[in-house]
Amino acid sequence: MRISIIFIGAIFAFLTSFSQENNRVPTIFVDKQGVMRWSDTQKEASFYGTNYTVPFAHAYRALSYKGVNHKEAIDRDVYHLARLGYNAYRIHIWDVEISDAKGNLLENEHLDLLDYLFFKLQEKGIRILITGMTNFGNGYPEKNEDTGAFTYLFDKCQVHADPRAIAAQKAYITQLLRHKNPYTGYTYQEDPYVVGFEINNEPCHMGSVHTTAAYIKEMVTAMKKAGNKKPIFYNVSHNIDHVPAYFNADIQGTTYQWYPVGLVAGKQREGNFLPYIDQYNIPFSTVKGFANKAKAIYEYDPADNLYGYMHPAMVRTFRSAGFQWITQFAYDPIDIAAYNTEYQTHYLNLAYTPAKAISTLIAAQIAYTIPRNQQFPAYPQDTLFGDFMVSYKQDLSVMNTPEKFYYSNETSYLPKQIDRLQHIAGYRSSPVVGYTGSGAYFLDQLEDGLWRLELMPDAEQVADPFGKPSLSREVTQILHTAHVMDIKLPNLGTAYTVQHITNNTDDNNLQQVQHTSFVATPGVYLLKRKAWSSKNSWTADSKWELGKIGDFYAPVATVNSKPVMQHQPAKTIEKGKAVRLDFRLITAQQPDSIILQTDQVSFWKAHNPYIKLLPKDHYTYEAQLPESMLQGDLLRYTVTVFMNGKQFTYPDDKNGAPLDWDYQVGQYWTSDLVESSSPILLTQAEGPDCPFERYAIPEKAYVTSKIVQNNLTEVAQWQYTFEGKDAGSRYFWVKDVKDIIAARPKGIAQATTVCIQLQWKDHTGSLDIGFVDDQGYTYAKQVFVENKEKKVLRIPLADLQMIPTALLPAPYPDFLNRYFHPEIPLPFVKDKIEKLVIATNGEVQQGASVSIGALWLE
Repeated sequence: MRISIIFIGAIFAFLTSFSQENNRVPTIFVDKQGVMRWSDTQKEASFYGTNYTVPFAHAYRALSYKGVNHKEAIDRDVYHLARLGYNAYRIHIWDVEISDAKGNLLENEHLDLLDYLFFKLQEKGIRILITGMTNFGNGYPEKNEDTGAFTYLFDKCQVHADPRAIAAQKAYITQLLRHKNPYTGYTYQEDPYVVGFEINNEPCHMGSVHTTAAYIKEMVTAMKKAGNKKPIFYNVSHNIDHVPAYFNADIQGTTYQWYPVGLVAGKQREGNFLPYIDQYNIPFSTVKGFANKAKAIYEYDPADNLYGYMHPAMVRTFRSAGFQWITQFAYDPIDIAAYNTEYQTHYLNLAYTPAKAISTLIAAQIAYTIPRNQQFPAYPQDTLFGDFMVSYKQDLSVMNTPEKFYYSNETSYLPKQIDRLQHIAGYRSSPVVGYTGSGAYFLDQLEDGLWRLELMPDAEQVADPFGKPSLSREVTQILHTAHVMDIKLPNLGTAYTVQHITNNTDDNNLQQVQHTSFVATPGVYLLKRKAWSSKNSWTADSKWELGKIGDFYAPVATVNSKPVMQHQPAKTIEKGKAVRLDFRLITAQQPDSIILQTDQVSFWKAHNPYIKLLPKDHYTYEAQLPESMLQGDLLRYTVTVFMNGKQFTYPDDKNGAPLDWDYQVGQYWTSDLVESSSPILLTQAEGPDCPFERYAIPEKAYVTSKIVQNNLTEVAQWQYTFEGKDAGSRYFWVKDVKDIIAARPKGIAQATTVCIQLQWKDHTGSLDIGFVDDQGYTYAKQVFVENKEKKVLRIPLADLQMIPTALLPAPYPDFLNRYFHPEIPLPFVKDKIEKLVIATNGEVQQGASVSIGALWLE
């Protein structure tokens, strides 16, 4: 009994101390001009962070499936959110998991985990925006669970109009606001770290504007009656025809989203998307009430890609548009990030997507330092701004100040003042840090001559993370591989010492650096200048801004019985010169050797030539194929890895080698061998799958497709039938051809004409035919085709003219621009082609169709 009393007393004392400290924490208010300000200094506030959902839905269930303790998972992830410099967190609460049929709040594990999460975020100084309700199920990507909550009793588009649903929501939101967090001692509406409340997530208002206004008024009244004095936000990027109701309401803030390249592509998207994120134009900015409402981005993400250049560019644009709260959607829990199952179209985690994560660190700094409403020149002049730069060609973003040097990829940029640096974060190498691993690292100066190094393990992508998700389908592997790290800092000098202090396991055996280099494995290190001394005693338990010096959270190494080989064969290879092929071998242990062999080898031959792959770094290899191997019309080859007395052959991905007496090659990597003077085939109508991605503006229009071949003597073509009520709809066919162009350097140098097989049916009209280059600019020629006229069109490349770039797929919200209009004319350069684009030009009748066959350059 005495022990229990002492324990309870200790908890009470801790909560009292925590509460007293929070009483001194400044809060946020929105002034009459719609600006979020700090209560103590009256200065503008600026926030950047993420959404994260471990207490609820699939994340909660998936951690349970894996046997992971949810609170320990939160500890790991919150540390990384702070490590990335975030100061903001937003969540749309799954009301279906914490409420009953009448809207009563349920005290259950989901709510307890939310309370715990808020507590851990506050420990790191991270502010919180709470969206009270999602008003949809908890299943995705699984099926919904029937929890008996009020949301399941109403359609999402009726939940804001049905009096019974509104009554349940009012009861729920009142109890949520008054709920006391046992870990902080504060109710949600009193908590100084809670910035404000968004009523619900992406409301669906189908009735009249008056009905919407009445709903918002009822909810705001209920929240005030509950005792809430914090800013109330409402989503204004949905149901644009209801905008007057939003801005006439007694709310202090408005919320928006941005998904500039669409969602759920089912694959990784590639290309220069900087034109897509150049502007965020709000068409209702002149509506009465707009100017005195704070603006928040509740969700944003450049979905379906892992680029490290997009987040900083998007946040720059957000700041230009006046946003003060910016939260990405969504951060993957570290314990299930290997699979990317939570939201297949989004993928962000420090350990598993290191380059992208470092780019959000840079994005956070942009949010904090770029003034609100600052304007920049149009793309491409806005790729250098303030202390920042972004580059599609280098897949790079950089922050470069006298004190901070952050970069999301290999860079040759020099720090502004290397002798004044205090913080470095990066992926790959820079003039300051040489590193060939594939994990992120952080260097923080603790005092003169003493630095803390935090080094994450290697993260290697082994499958498309945006494909069909499964908890048994690993998309990224983790390797705790040792790499040489070369750190050149004047503050450290040469021959400094390295002490490994990860997670309170002080290692008294100091590693001496060879000039400026040493071998490092993942963990935390203290780097000490030669003859360094200090009055401070630095250990793993020493405190610093993120907790303890030795704190370190990383996934364990992936257990894999055999190496993973990654290689993308070129569709075509030009004859006449040697060619280089690149491979990536994902394995913790270096192989004894790797050899490439063609289909010409045989167990029965006395002499079987091979090419030995040469390492470029720990995981990357290359093979130089001589011109003598590029004979005939087809190159077929395998690669065999020799390791620990075993052989693994690819692309079969099985044990053994082609020259074993009992090994039969099941498949080869293949490339067509062509003369440099031969046409460059960009697409053809062969195979069961349509060669194009198809889009329309507006998006409600679409095309149906089928392959047609009238007789065996004709070449097959894909026929596309137009479906859309608006004859003014514009239809697009897009294909990425960057790799085809890169594989034909001689052919593209000789090419003068683009050729296409076309035929209209029940229509006569025009098409724009052309290309998008690596700048994201579009060049096309308008061509006219008669009804039922089957022909091969030949368009001189010299006739292609710059036209506006269609932003495909459609961005969300749908009020954003659909075209990028270049302000700086640039000449068309044919070897910079990345995408093939065909588009209708003018009215197209519903039910009419166009057939597209092969397309090539000659």
